[in-house]
Amino acid sequence: MIKAILVFNNHGKPRLSKFYQYFTEDMQQQIIKETFQLVSKRDDNVCNFLEGGSLIGGSDYKLIYRHYATLYFVFCVDSSESELGILDLIQVFVETLDKCFENVCELDLIFHVDKVHYILNELVMGGMVLETNMTEILTRIEEQNKLEKQEDSVVHFNASSNIIVAGLAAAPARAVSAVKNMNIPQQIKDMKLPDLPQAIKDLKF
Repeated sequence: MIKAILVFNNHGKPRLSKFYQYFTEDMQQQIIKETFQLVSKRDDNVCNFLEGGSLIGGSDYKLIYRHYATLYFVFCVDSSESELGILDLIQVFVETLDKCFENVCELDLIFHVDKVHYILNELVMGGMVLETNMTEILTRIEEQNKLEKQEDSVVHFNASSNIIVAGLAAAPARAVSAVKNMNIPQQIKDMKLPDLPQAIKDLKF
């Protein structure tokens, strides 16, 4: 089982962290720091797995990692997981990110954290490996992207419809306001009728 998935840069700054066992926020930060110290001091020519740190579980767990440019991808797993299998899973994860973001970089993990977590959830859920076929993962991601675009179109249409409806609803109110502003009673008072002919004025009833 996978206990945690950590991604941090060469300076130990976390860019992605997913824990499948409860730890307090403070303990998570300590685990990330300890894991970075264990992994970063290793040479690139040594094997990519080692005993877990004391905070994550010690000898009962293993740290399996890959180092790409400025980022470390680290999976903390128990003895039931295969080291080579997890290394392949890390490779699938990174290649999937690469396909989705077109040459993924550290900034993509910062500014698209929700999408990165979604991609990760297609591979691992609850500490269990769900899928290792990158084609299947990319298909699901593409389907999700289509759904999001459809939802955005519906929201945009509804927003436009609401604006139109609001405009129509406001039209009668504007008409009433315009009539009130005309001050018709006062205008009637101010009307000047032409002088009646003197003959009509002299008529006596």
